[in-house]
Amino acid sequence: MSDTVFRNCSVSEENDEDRPELQAVPVFRDPTADTSGSGQPARNSVKQKKLILHIDLNNTILVSDAVTKQGTVAALDYFLSTVTWGHMSKGKWEWLSEVPSLSPPGRDSVSFYSKFGRVPGFTTSGPGRKFRGVLEEHLAMLRWPADLPEDKEFSVRGEDGNLYHWILPSFFQLLQDLASQGRDFAVLFRTFGTDLPRVLRVVHRALVQGAHPLFPDLPALKLSVSETPGRIRCTGKRTDVSRGEEKCSSRDGERGVYQYLSAVAGLGGFQDHFDWWARNTYSILGGKPFWVDPFDPHVQHIFIDDNIRQTDEDTIVHPKVFLDRESSETRTASTSELYDLCLVQNDLLQAISDTSYFTKRIQICQENYERNLQQGTD
Repeated sequence: MSDTVFRNCSVSEENDEDRPELQAVPVFRDPTADTSGSGQPARNSVKQKKLILHIDLNNTILVSDAVTKQGTVAALDYFLSTVTWGHMSKGKWEWLSEVPSLSPPGRDSVSFYSKFGRVPGFTTSGPGRKFRGVLEEHLAMLRWPADLPEDKEFSVRGEDGNLYHWILPSFFQLLQDLASQGRDFAVLFRTFGTDLPRVLRVVHRALVQGAHPLFPDLPALKLSVSETPGRIRCTGKRTDVSRGEEKCSSRDGERGVYQYLSAVAGLGGFQDHFDWWARNTYSILGGKPFWVDPFDPHVQHIFIDDNIRQTDEDTIVHPKVFLDRESSETRTASTSELYDLCLVQNDLLQAISDTSYFTKRIQICQENYERNLQQGTD
């Protein structure tokens, strides 16, 4: 890695807990807007930028959570409570959605989770019983193949006694797809949780040792895996990034942190700052920091997380967009501004049922991003 990455990037021990101020000035256009008259995104304009994929773990590529001690069944049950919608009517909860969806079906609808919080047994003994069939259908898709022996790292035994995939096959398929396309890419796992060291170890076994029985050819991709977990910590005035001997801080400008993250290779990961998110009431300002440079002709960063939401008061990623080509100053962009350009709200049900799900979502982001930049220069 070049010396430029670490210039003016030493971690300071200051402890300023002031909250940042939100300054959202739209620059990116609506990615769903059609300017070609076809009603479809332009598909011939995607340039081969290096992709830096920031990927959440729990309920994104893992259907479990070590912090909350949720197994596969409980984690999927919980996810369903976040994507089913209703409202209070005459003092009672009334469902407004017949099937799960990432977006609410109407302005007056809220997710069951946002209204009542975590409810154990949501689809079994709780009010979400109407969605029990969805749970059972996707658990069946998630089952570890019956003709394969149990693997203590790639499979996990659920609360119901069944064996399930621990890491979704769609994640490994994504790596194969990008490599087959000849793409230059890197993956950074970004999580508030504690599963990161184990994920890095298991992914290393799959990619370097060829240990995954369903993806034995992964070592041919020649992807390195850093098993050293990194750490990201935030205050109101700066963000500190560290991984082993590598240290970088936005104290002297955010450009250096962006260059560091843009230069990574292979797969690695960072634990983000949950306490900072909680201190900022789980809003965009306390979310996982994510730098975007629309002036960079060589790199596109994409963040995939199930808790990305278009309500900035309740979302998990803090997008920071550079003001100009050489500037180290950024502004906070709203989630909706970058939705499906750089931010992907993970649909766990699709990630389970469609092994090409992540590949498709990244393709959509690339197309929207390039078309948006072209429109901005017209």
